[in-house]
Amino acid sequence: MPSSLPGSQVPHPTLDAVDLVDRTLRNEGTSSSAPVLQEGDTDPWALSQLKDTSQPWKELGVAGRLSRVAGSVFKACGLLGSLYFFICSLDVLSSAFQLLGSKVAGDVFKDNVVLSNPVAGLVIGVLVTALVQSSSTASSIVVSMVAAKLLTVRASVPIIMGVNVGTSITSTLVSMAQSGDRDEFQRAFSGSAVHGIFNWLTVLVLLPLESATALLERLSELALGAASLSPGAQAPDILKVLTKTLTHLIVQLDSDVIMSSATDNATNRSLIKQWCGTMGQPRHLFAGTELTDLAVGCILLAGSLLVLCGCLVLIVKLLNSVLRGRVARAVRTVINADFPFPLGWLGGYLALLAGAGLTFALQSSSVFTAAIVPLMGVGVISLDRAYPLLLGSNIGTTTTALLAALASPADRMLSALQVALIHFFFNLAGILLWYLVPALRLPIPLARHFGVVTARYRWVAGVYLLLGFLLLPLAAFGLSLAGGTVLAAVGGPLVGLVLLVILVTVLQRHRTAWLPARLRSWAWLPLWLHSLEPWDRLVTHCCPCNVCSPPKATTKEAHCYENPEVLASQQL
Repeated sequence: MPSSLPGSQVPHPTLDAVDLVDRTLRNEGTSSSAPVLQEGDTDPWALSQLKDTSQPWKELGVAGRLSRVAGSVFKACGLLGSLYFFICSLDVLSSAFQLLGSKVAGDVFKDNVVLSNPVAGLVIGVLVTALVQSSSTASSIVVSMVAAKLLTVRASVPIIMGVNVGTSITSTLVSMAQSGDRDEFQRAFSGSAVHGIFNWLTVLVLLPLESATALLERLSELALGAASLSPGAQAPDILKVLTKTLTHLIVQLDSDVIMSSATDNATNRSLIKQWCGTMGQPRHLFAGTELTDLAVGCILLAGSLLVLCGCLVLIVKLLNSVLRGRVARAVRTVINADFPFPLGWLGGYLALLAGAGLTFALQSSSVFTAAIVPLMGVGVISLDRAYPLLLGSNIGTTTTALLAALASPADRMLSALQVALIHFFFNLAGILLWYLVPALRLPIPLARHFGVVTARYRWVAGVYLLLGFLLLPLAAFGLSLAGGTVLAAVGGPLVGLVLLVILVTVLQRHRTAWLPARLRSWAWLPLWLHSLEPWDRLVTHCCPCNVCSPPKATTKEAHCYENPEVLASQQL
């Protein structure tokens, strides 16, 4: 077929040809980690500049310039205000999840028979962090139990790993707010996924190693033995100072009750501070309420999610409006800049330090990662630059825990410090594994491919949340209750099958000749086992809205009519 045809001799493609091109593009998109451009779209990973369509400054009169300055000030105030309420809503959301699940978390942590299984400890850490929406709260419970001699340091290591994995759910939830625009959602979800993939890969390597050698436990003991420590001051909490004026008017929780729910039997007390004002007057909305903790938690959960989504949408809209033209170029150049050769590698490590420092200043890794994701969605930060920022955030949140451990009572400080050091060494080992060597930065291509698939099938994001943070951890926890033998008998073959499928798929793409003829393709399997198309049709048919629907076929048809070379360039 010739590469170009005269416009007068090109026949209009039929609908069958359009569908064939669509299937070809889709198959290529699902068989390669690189995104395939469809429908004439630009590359969503190219961070193309947002065009400034406004009138140039020199052509404006006095009134026009004043109007533009006033608009810029208004947008800046709106952005700061939205960011403030966004942070407050995250704080209230954390309180809501603590009311809904903190006591359950304490009861779960007490089951030492279950915690003797490393896999069960990992799953408990994931579930509890997903429940309370705060890695700081979950790790504080672990520290308190270790200090109270209710939990051994060895049993706490898998839980700390699970806490690290569970904290990535916040950024995933934030990315869902940008699902309206396909390219923005692709970038935002990839940014949230790269954090979770990094944590899971680190767990897959270090959990078996820790179970066999107790490496992290021994490293923390050596670090404590080499240091001469004394109790210090409480760690600063900048965000609490800024947000407590508003959040304390809504609800206040008793931290002592949260800790006691994990260390003793005082689980019948309410987590809500009932009377905390002067002259017997309450200082927050739910003081003196007759509602249960569960009811208050549901109310706060619904309200905080509503405010969170509204603020996030407003932030994205304002960023799209502000970051245009020269401003966009300046911001993107600064954030994504690399040093000239041979110091090009230095930019990523500076981003690591910046992520750690900002997280330490904010005192919240959830807030930092939740702020990175929208910036990725609008195209300000690239995935390659967001990756070291998120890894630095992991380090920053552990330094906060170290300072908090130094503020512990003298008789509990060493145990608290050992758990905090284990958390630090776990994240440091992950950076050494998946960032130090550029060829081993596997989370980046995996997250990029995951973002492509999720942008095409938006329902995959919901399935990922349910499976990764709820259903699969619950299934593993249920099997662990039956004993380690049952868990190994059921989970071992399933994990082996998944690893085998991954290995065969990689060989199909890169070393086809190494495989027998039967395994060079998955076409011999039923379609629903090797393609998402049947599942997509089912979800699209059942979904009452068009959120999960793929782009309309009429757009693809029009693209083929306008660009007949598309048909000639594809191997049909």
